[in-house]
Amino acid sequence: MDLLSNEISSCDLCKAHLPLEPRPIFSISPKSKIVIIAQAPGKMAHDNHIAWKDPSGKRLRNWLGVTEDEFYNTENFAIIPMGFCFPGKAKTGDLPPRKECAPKWHPQILKQFENVKLTLLIGSYSTSYYLPNEKNNLTEKVKDYHKYLPNHWILPHPSPVNRFWRAKNPWFELEVIPKLQKRVQEIIKQQIHE
Repeated sequence: MDLLSNEISSCDLCKAHLPLEPRPIFSISPKSKIVIIAQAPGKMAHDNHIAWKDPSGKRLRNWLGVTEDEFYNTENFAIIPMGFCFPGKAKTGDLPPRKECAPKWHPQILKQFENVKLTLLIGSYSTSYYLPNEKNNLTEKVKDYHKYLPNHWILPHPSPVNRFWRAKNPWFELEVIPKLQKRVQEIIKQQIHE
C-alpha cells in the first residue's frame, strides 16, 4: 500500500482543472476497519493537508462518537474522497469533486484492505457512485440506512451548509446517530481479523 500511496500523492491527473496545485489528501492502511468515502477536501484541508480538520470534520466525529485520535488512527478509519484534491469554490460550498479520481484510484485502494467492516458513504456524490441503481434521494437513503447494511451506511454531508437539512430532519440525530455510534464503537473495539 505504500507504493500505491506514493502514486496517489504524486497524481496530477486533473491539474489543468484545479484552482490550486494538486495536493491529494487521503488516509489509508491495509488494516483500516471503516472506510469513509465523501466528496473532496475543502480549502482548509488543502492548506493543512489533513482531511476533515474543519467544522465538518468536528461534526462528523461527533456523529461517529469518536475522538480525534480514534478518527485519525488509520487502523480505525480510512479516508478516501471521491476527488482527492480541492476542486475550488462554488457560490455555496465547494465545486463537485473531480470525476477522474474515483475510477482511477478507488478500485486499487479498496482491494488492498484486509479488514473492512463498514463503508460510510457521505453525501450524494459517493452514494450515487457506489449505489448507482438506487432511485431514492439522499434523505430516503439516510432514513433507510439499515437497507444498505452490513456493507454501507449512508450519511448526509456534515457541512455547516447542510444545517437546514438537519433542522428539517431531526430524526437523523435523534434516531440514526445513536445506532451509528454503537456500530462504530463495536467495530473499532474489534481485534484485527476477529
